[in-house]
Amino acid sequence: MSRSQWAELNDSKLLAQCEVDTYRASGPGGQKRNKTSSAVRIRHLPSGLIVIAEESRSQHENRVKALKRLKQAFHLKLREAISAEELSSVSQRAELASVRSPAGKIEVGRKDARFWPLVSLVLDVLEATEARVGESAAALGISTGHLIDFLQCEPKVWEQANHLRQRFGHKNLV
Repeated sequence: MSRSQWAELNDSKLLAQCEVDTYRASGPGGQKRNKTSSAVRIRHLPSGLIVIAEESRSQHENRVKALKRLKQAFHLKLREAISAEELSSVSQRAELASVRSPAGKIEVGRKDARFWPLVSLVLDVLEATEARVGESAAALGISTGHLIDFLQCEPKVWEQANHLRQRFGHKNLV
């Protein structure tokens, strides 16, 4: 299965591919937190990704949060290769065209269902261009400034973009 297929699975099918651990979280929360195993760690066996959620005193709430984080992690951490031929037509992809404004800016909120799939496309393009922002922006059909704005809208996306840049020997974006 691919990243997008995993991210689109419903929670029960996704959990069937995972190993779920519960444990006692430390930290504030009073006596109840220290007595119940409310923290949740999910290991997605096919991809090797691990996420945790331990903020809530409810194991159910933590499981829901961990699954949401796992779906985000698919988009943030798993890259799909884009060939040079595909790179030249990436700006025409439907997932990008549906969120590009007439001014050529990517306009999609973090709560929009299209946001995380778009993040994965942008990070895939960054990887295909060896993290060169100008080339990535050109391939996406947006300006360099608009690409930087999009990367900055979510701290985890910004962090992943800088990890890619470091991997290819570039300075971090600031």
